[in-house]
Amino acid sequence: LASLLALVVVVTLPSCKKITHKWKTFTIKEGKHRSTYAFNYSKDTVFGWNIEFDSSAIYKCVDSLNQYDINKLIGWSDCGDNHMENSIRFGWRWLNDSLEIHWFKHEHGEFSFDLIKRVTLEETHYYELTISTWDYKLSVDGTYVHIPKNCPDKHRRYQLYPYFGGDEPAPRKITIKIKRGPH
Repeated sequence: LASLLALVVVVTLPSCKKITHKWKTFTIKEGKHRSTYAFNYSKDTVFGWNIEFDSSAIYKCVDSLNQYDINKLIGWSDCGDNHMENSIRFGWRWLNDSLEIHWFKHEHGEFSFDLIKRVTLEETHYYELTISTWDYKLSVDGTYVHIPKNCPDKHRRYQLYPYFGGDEPAPRKITIKIKRGPH
């Protein structure tokens, strides 16, 4: 019997988990910058999110020049580096009575950004990010931009979550709903 048991091969079938894409609300408290300390790695290169801002995205900075700062929405570190060295994200700001969505890139420690489009509050918008060897493709509801990538294609990436400001913290509580996946 022992020799028979030695010949038995145990096959373990992988368990099937239904992947659910549930809404998660990220909250940036008044006087704070971060919405979470969550940490998530991925080797994927294409990411999609449904994102909804409510009226809490309407804010006024204490220092009027900070109104022009880009708040960080969601994205990834890149090139095997810290996100302050190399990363790509969607950014946002409330300016001139509208919610602007930007691309925001750290490259070799320097940052750059530009407008992708304006979106409406209280409505779901679809955001997609594709990371390739030579560039980043970001889209919001089908409006695409291509941003050059000038760092080695290393696959160690960690996710970046909603963050308010640069030097000024959130002047009020801000909530952002995010759901992974396609529409």
